[in-house]
Parts: sequence; structure tokens; C-alpha cells
Amino acid sequence: MKKIFSILLICLLHLATAAQSKAIQITDDRGVVVKFTQSPQRIVSILPSLAESVCELGRCQRLVGVDRYSNWPLALTRLPQVGGGLDPNIEAIVALRPDVVLMAVSSRAFDRLESLGIKVVALEPKTHADVQRILKTLGRLLDVPEEQGAARLWHNIEAGMTTAAQMLPEHALDRGSNRGSNPALNIHQQTKPPTVYFEVNPAPYAAGESSFMGETLTRLGAKNIIPASLGPFPKINPEFVVRANPDIIMVGLRGSAGLEQRPGWQGLRALREKRLCVFSNDESDILVRPGPRMAEAALLMATCLKSKAR
Repeated sequence: MKKIFSILLICLLHLATAAQSKAIQITDDRGVVVKFTQSPQRIVSILPSLAESVCELGRCQRLVGVDRYSNWPLALTRLPQVGGGLDPNIEAIVALRPDVVLMAVSSRAFDRLESLGIKVVALEPKTHADVQRILKTLGRLLDVPEEQGAARLWHNIEAGMTTAAQMLPEHALDRGSNRGSNPALNIHQQTKPPTVYFEVNPAPYAAGESSFMGETLTRLGAKNIIPASLGPFPKINPEFVVRANPDIIMVGLRGSAGLEQRPGWQGLRALREKRLCVFSNDESDILVRPGPRMAEAALLMATCLKSKAR
């Protein structure tokens, strides 16, 4: 009898140890420590890049609700929608009984959700380093071995961005001045990188040098006209762009109408010489989401830079 009791005790201890080993502790981007007894099985995401990351880490089936903008992979469009980051539908989220809600720090909805007893992990990637860190955090939260998840995914992103950069001769854009008898030769002799203005919203908000999009442009050999000192995604005065007179303008289809009607913009080099890249709505989604599709974003930017070289 004592032997049986000892065996049962050992089994219980093993079970307790196993259960304890599944406990997860995450420090989110608010600095808040969020504890889980096990990896969450029911997840609501109200930030598209986080939903995409969950899926690329192999845990798409755990998502039970997403924001209205999450549309990739296609399976996400079939999930219940719970509003947006700035206007989440709290009642709809609660009805889905999530183990955790993933959201941006800027959402400001976490107070209401946490007051209702729902766990929140707030993550907001703004730079390449943030994306790498957040993939690791999500990998831990989702119980994905790093070598199979975050490390593999980041390696693929890095490799894709390197491939995109290799499409471009260094500083290949001819700025349109002092051309000799051999324009092709002059292209490769340029000593200054192309200057680029990337508009993410017609307010206008721009992708700054310190943002993940700005970092990608730098990696491709371009010079962002929006300095890091203005922040990742500053709202700017259109006159700033006129003074900078960029070689290339990148903009999404949603915000491309009426650029030449802005005061002074009809004289911009980029518009005058048709060095304007207008990205489709699907392409814009890829470009503005800091997550697993950043290599595709780099390829879109590289293709634009290459096509606008003279």
C-alpha cells in the first residue's frame, strides 16, 4: 500500500511540475507583466500585424476574433470582427471568451477589458528590432519553439530584405542633372542616394527615418526626407515636402488623389518627372504592417526604386 501511495505521489508531483512548466509570463510594451497558467487557446487580435504574426507562427487556429482590417491570410476574413484598434467593440470581444486580447499600446482599450477580467497583451512594433522582439514574445506566449517559430521567421524576413536590396545598384537613381553622352554609365556613377518621401496617410502622415518603413528604405540605399528626429510617423506640413523636393514619392492608392493640387507640389521633381509610385490597397497593407510580410514590403519598395531610376 505504501508503495502504491509513493507511486501516486510521484505521479502527482510530475503532473504538478509539468503544469508549472507550462506557466507563461509576458512583459508587454506597457511594461505590464501578464501571467498565464498555460499558453492561451482563444485569442482575439485587434492589430493586423499581430494577427498575421500569430498565423505565421503556426497558431492561426487559435484566433477567434480580429479587427475589421485584418485580411491576411484569407482565413482571417471569416472570423468575427470586433471593430478597430481605436474603436473596439468591447461587448463582442467579451462574447468571444478570449484567453487574451492582443492589441497596440495606442489602442487605449486595455483598461476596460482588464476591468472586465480579460487579459491583455499590448505590443506595438515600430522598428525592425521591435518586430524581431515581438515575434519572440508571441512565440513564447503561443508556446512555439524559437528555432521553429520566431527565429526561423525573422531569418526569412532578413533574407528577403537582403534579396530586395540586391536588386538595386548602389545609389542608382540619376537625379536628372549633368548627364553625359552615356546616361547608363552616369546612373552607376551617382554618389548621392535617391531621396524618398513615403506618405502613409493623406493627413499627411509620413513614414519617418526611424520607423520600420524608414529602416527598410535605408537598407535599400534610399535617403528618407523625414529625419528620425521627427519620430516614426509624424504629421507634417506639406510645405516640408516642397522644401525637401524628393526624387521619388511613394503613396498608397487611397491617398494618391490630388497630390498635384497641394500648394507648391506641382513643381516637385518627383511629380514633374513622374517618379511617383502608387501602391494598390493590397500592397499598401503589406507596406504599413510591421510583421511577417516585411520582406515583401522591401521588394515592393525596391521595385519602385528600380523602376524610377533614370
